[in-house]
Amino acid sequence: MLTGLAAAGITSRGSGADNIRNITGNPTAGIDPQELYDTRPLGTALHHAILNHRELYGLPRKFNIAFDGGGAVASLEDTNDIGFSAVRVGEGRRLPPGVYFRVLLGGVTGHGDFARDLGVALRPEQCVPVAIAIVRVFIEHGDRTDRTKARMKYVIDRHGLDWYLAETEKALGEALPRLAPADCGPRPPLDRRGHIGVHPQKQPGLSYVGVVLPVGRMEAAQMRGLARIAAHHGSGTIRLTVWQNLILSDIPEGHVDAVKHEIETLGLAWRAGSVRAGVVACTGSTGCRFSASDTKRHAQAVIEHVEARLHGGAPVAGLNVPVNIHLTGCHHSCAQHYIGDIGLLAARVPVSEDAEVEGYHLHVGGGCGADRGLAREVLRDVRADELPAVVERLLAAYLAQRASPAEPFHVFARRHTVEQLRSFCT
Repeated sequence: MLTGLAAAGITSRGSGADNIRNITGNPTAGIDPQELYDTRPLGTALHHAILNHRELYGLPRKFNIAFDGGGAVASLEDTNDIGFSAVRVGEGRRLPPGVYFRVLLGGVTGHGDFARDLGVALRPEQCVPVAIAIVRVFIEHGDRTDRTKARMKYVIDRHGLDWYLAETEKALGEALPRLAPADCGPRPPLDRRGHIGVHPQKQPGLSYVGVVLPVGRMEAAQMRGLARIAAHHGSGTIRLTVWQNLILSDIPEGHVDAVKHEIETLGLAWRAGSVRAGVVACTGSTGCRFSASDTKRHAQAVIEHVEARLHGGAPVAGLNVPVNIHLTGCHHSCAQHYIGDIGLLAARVPVSEDAEVEGYHLHVGGGCGADRGLAREVLRDVRADELPAVVERLLAAYLAQRASPAEPFHVFARRHTVEQLRSFCT
């Protein structure tokens, strides 16, 4: 199996317990009409640099790095230990005009923090050397004796951002150019539906198609079918998103209808409603010993319950804006429940003196990017079989009391107290 993976250009090196597991970027990098920079070469270069320097392997199991090129689909770089965010610098600033990358450090929303701006702006070719210097500083000064503190955030909490910048420059052997965030242009807007459906690429006459996977799951026959579609109609490229779905890119306009039909023939979809498009569930108890519940099964139950009531006279009929629901099986927060519009943290709920059932603590009002914020806990110990109805009541209250049809859910949630939100749920 390992030989077969290697032949396909996929390696198992560096995939063990304690190393950098994930280097991510925008799933639409290189094809996005609005992006500032195609980050794929940067991610690839850093990936290979780490694989070829074994001393860089000694990192915590959830230590992550992300590049954001300003595309319509997020990379969530501000939730990573190290994030690089493309910005445009105009005339009359301290640096020549052009595209630079800001550096963000210490994101770990499961521990209650987004990444903080380091105060510098890098040329694209500086990103990989700077990332390696940052990693070397962490390896030297990070606390590996306490698993709960083995993240970038705690080094910064202990020493401060200025110290970390100075140590990075020392490891790099050069000073980095300072630039305030206010001297950079705003990030192009995110499209919360950009990972689903048909969207034009920057290449004339081509589109990408976001395929809906039920909470990130698909069968082997569906995988082979998607591979055939990508090879026959596109460039053979399949992209992964942070929203647990796939993107097939480089589809000529004349092939789009055929691609839609073939996706549906596989039992998958290329479009989704406001809830299904934004549900994320971690592995859950079927595949992870830490999880307190079967997150994927419960996510499906929530989707089916709410979608069955989106039409007709039901209280949630007319839900027309994206609502992200994140279900995570334990406090490690692999599904990042704190940044969901609705975040669900699994728990064992006592139902008698000697019996427990699966359930969740419910959090409300999280967001990322320009809407960044940590969700607040509203309810504890909601039984899994009661969860769909609780979510329905919360969404019904949102539709009934939002300031306008365009008000996002997180804005609605943040202008209400925890007590008010709790009353909506119960």
